[in-house]
Amino acid sequence: MSQDITHRLRELMQAVGFLSFRSLSRATGVSEQQIRHLRRGDTTKLRVNALLKLSQTLKVSVIELLATVDDFEMQRSAVSGQRSAIVPQTTELDKQLTDLKQEYDRLQQQLLQQRQTLWLEFQQTSVQTLESLLLQLPTAAYAAQQNPQAPAIKLLPLFRPLDRLLEDWGIETIASVGAEIPYDPQHHQLMTGTARTGDRVKVRYTGYRQGDRLLYRAKVSAIVS
Repeated sequence: MSQDITHRLRELMQAVGFLSFRSLSRATGVSEQQIRHLRRGDTTKLRVNALLKLSQTLKVSVIELLATVDDFEMQRSAVSGQRSAIVPQTTELDKQLTDLKQEYDRLQQQLLQQRQTLWLEFQQTSVQTLESLLLQLPTAAYAAQQNPQAPAIKLLPLFRPLDRLLEDWGIETIASVGAEIPYDPQHHQLMTGTARTGDRVKVRYTGYRQGDRLLYRAKVSAIVS
């Protein structure tokens, strides 16, 4: 009675390199009993996850896989004079699977967004905690470099891990301490003197930005000509 189903399943198996139902069971993790239910057309005893694993391994959709059972049920119904309900059941199952996949994708995307938000919040909190060090260290390092004999010059290599951390987080400095650059009020804070946009100014304390977001403006002084 189930010979037609078994024959069709063997064709699907052979198409992907399986020669026995036992090897198919081992490869998919679906029990041989579940596979026998499918061979017999007993869909009421089939588990959804078993159908999914078999359809993925056999490289056919769940609809195509159950169509095998559908053909058998239609033939049996024709003999008994009953109409098969397998098509509506299959359609409903496929809709449920689609809904489940969409919900899974939505939750995955939501989780990813939450992780990104938490990671950004962690970076912001860390930068705020290190604010004094970030703003003062480049100026102190610049002063030490101007006097190589100063004891502080020996401490500068200790802060290289901080530079690597900022680089990993995509945080960039806005000009170097001591640099003379055109004044930009959007990114520079004038400490002394007066300057118009484009005037030459000297950087006293570096600023920082992360991507398109400004973290701290660089502090500058007007250059007296």
